[in-house]
Amino acid sequence: MESKIDQLLQRAVDVGASDVHLKAGSAPIVRIEGELRRLDGFEPLRPADTQAYGEEMFNPRAAADFKETGSADFAYGRHQIGRFRVTAFRQRGSVSLVLRSVVPGTKGFAELGLPKIVEKVATAKSGLVLVTGPSGSGKTTTMASIIDWINTNRGTSILTIEDPIEVLHPDKRSVVAQREVGVDTTDTAAAIRGAMRHDTDVIMVSELADYEAASAAIDAAETGHLVISSMRTTDPAETINRLVSLFPDSRKDVVRGQLAAQTKAIFSQLLLDTRDSGQVLACEVLTNNERAQEWILGGGDPSFLVEIIKESGFHGMQTFDQAILKHVVDQTVDVDAALAYARNTHEIKAKALAAGVSV
Repeated sequence: MESKIDQLLQRAVDVGASDVHLKAGSAPIVRIEGELRRLDGFEPLRPADTQAYGEEMFNPRAAADFKETGSADFAYGRHQIGRFRVTAFRQRGSVSLVLRSVVPGTKGFAELGLPKIVEKVATAKSGLVLVTGPSGSGKTTTMASIIDWINTNRGTSILTIEDPIEVLHPDKRSVVAQREVGVDTTDTAAAIRGAMRHDTDVIMVSELADYEAASAAIDAAETGHLVISSMRTTDPAETINRLVSLFPDSRKDVVRGQLAAQTKAIFSQLLLDTRDSGQVLACEVLTNNERAQEWILGGGDPSFLVEIIKESGFHGMQTFDQAILKHVVDQTVDVDAALAYARNTHEIKAKALAAGVSV
């Protein structure tokens, strides 16, 4: 018999919902084309309803996390419906759930709006590649796209370490193993270290959030693996500084040296609202050249790194302002919307005017 949550999710999928919100006192709410609306045909949910929905979806780890902390993040999927990223939490004494649909398969770099340098980075045999940005900026989608490109174009052994698994990767030219933290492995760092003994070429880690995971990832990159991961940082300078800050003072200089040598690229992402009510990616890119290595080794003013990126287009680099300006000139994004994210608003306006865009 089909479960109640599966019936509800099927309805949500049928109407094209990207997200589903379930809370006591309200009918199920779905997000369609960026707007929230109530799902027709449902009465307001009772606390017992949301509790039952959660219990239907919880895996053992999620159930334990929810009991201990009052919140849980996990994945839920059914072959006929699809896969969802689920956040469960308590509010006002009842269970609330937010589910985001994970679109099956992956999009290509061009379709996502990623810069051309991503493909070159994906050919690397070793090193560290980081995708950064706030929640909801498409980090998971970008990493999945990179893994799919490698899987399609290279004969490698790929291991993903995820919390939770969101995108499934069938074997193509490569062999792909996917491990879920808390289900297939006790923790991220242990899984990374294990991968170095398993004839693995490419390691994808969902996030580097602590010292142990960061240390294991850098060591893996240094020993000849291509490591791809994400961080919740805003730009390359903050990413490097945040990584270094995870380590004790006695190791900071050594880690800067490792990052200077092993960092292949940092892709920092923002999603901008477009004129046609969609979203488009703006990406700041740091790759590895001599000037970038010098900054990583010495740290210092983040604005210096921005200048290095701005002047290193030959190496595939670009700043947020350069990416944003392109969308303004293409008239994909309104100037006023773009300026909210720009570092140098005067320069954006001047260059937009020079390109014939009304400001």
